[in-house]
Amino acid sequence: MSESRPQRTPSAGQQARRAARELAVQGLYQWHMTGKSATAVEAEFRSQLPDDDLEDHENWAKVMQIADLALFHELLHNVVRFRDDLDAAIAPLLDRRLEDLDPIELAILRLGAYELSRRLDVPYRVVINEGVELAKSFGATDGHKYVNGILDKLAARLRSAEVRARRG
Repeated sequence: MSESRPQRTPSAGQQARRAARELAVQGLYQWHMTGKSATAVEAEFRSQLPDDDLEDHENWAKVMQIADLALFHELLHNVVRFRDDLDAAIAPLLDRRLEDLDPIELAILRLGAYELSRRLDVPYRVVINEGVELAKSFGATDGHKYVNGILDKLAARLRSAEVRARRG
């Protein structure tokens, strides 16, 4: 019988970064669906008032209170800015057209592609894990499995030395 690893409580910094990613995914979804600018989407998020009828994780005003807002800004704006490059990196790994992806899963994949390609300070395993957790929270029932597979393949392409060293 194997021992299970104890669950670690995320640090305040980890919680702030996860909250920033949650906001970024929702912001990217809103940007994708409405065609509004990233600046307009961010302004809407920043101006929301708390709603006591919502669960804490759905209450963006409460999420904003713990989020790393600089990271949220960077992720939202740079995923939009580099969308064509990110889509070009993702598209060859898909089993369908980019346009046929669920918009939430597309937002998560773009976010992961951004972090894998441009945030080299974030370990590839963290990028994949965060993508999976976001897909579990916001995506379709088994969407996290799809996100995991695509981000894993993308990490092998974009961070081959880091992946080899970890798996090696």
